Amino acid sequence: MAEPLPRPELAAPAPGAVIPGTPGRPRHVAIIMDGNGRWATNRGWPRLVGHRKGAERVKQIVSACPDMGVDWLTLYAFSTENWKRTTEEVLGLMGIFARYIEREAGRMSAEGVRMRFIGEREKLNPKLRGLMDKIEITTSGNTRLNLTVGINYGGRDEIVRAAVRMAEKVRRGELGQDQCDSAAFAGCLDTAGHPDPDLVIRTSGETRVSNFLPWQAAYAEYEFTPTLWPDFSPAHLAEILDRFGNRDRRFGGV
Repeated sequence: MAEPLPRPELAAPAPGAVIPGTPGRPRHVAIIMDGNGRWATNRGWPRLVGHRKGAERVKQIVSACPDMGVDWLTLYAFSTENWKRTTEEVLGLMGIFARYIEREAGRMSAEGVRMRFIGEREKLNPKLRGLMDKIEITTSGNTRLNLTVGINYGGRDEIVRAAVRMAEKVRRGELGQDQCDSAAFAGCLDTAGHPDPDLVIRTSGETRVSNFLPWQAAYAEYEFTPTLWPDFSPAHLAEILDRFGNRDRRFGGV
């Protein structure tokens, strides 16, 4: 069996760095892509049909983001709780993820998309892990859009794993106890080097955050839309981004 390819390290933004973006628009948008199964069920179709339609929608949103001023897009594809679904649905979803990576690798490279993944990978099958590793490396030089996908991701799980990483750094002498601050902790998260999301969107009408980026989204704006993910078009996204520009983000200030 071939050794897995090493994933490129992420460089954290310099403290206090001014990061360019489009005025009045969020630089980093995170989306909880909900409603695929209901979209299919409403039409009398198997749930996996909805997931396949949802994957097609991902392509459209990814292509539209750079022209809307979005530099970072993080998508919640499969949570640590989604293993509770039927074996048929879970296996079908894993197959959809693998096919998406295989089919979209060339297009993402051509469009300047850098793809990365967050979440605990060990529970995923070796073929999928290999595809994830490979596309992270082959797109590592792209800068037009940073696409991050959460697969087997759960915010609490991530925080626990980050705490273990920080403790190990202290044990090895790489980090002093007096250096264990929020910045050091953020550097131990799966998203080390990523800017925090400015806007979190959840489709399908549910108003839960479902364990998605609890640390990173502490000061994010939220938008809950009744639109099911397979129906969520670039036009829907544009409307939400326009509304974001009218929000007053004070970050705890006056």
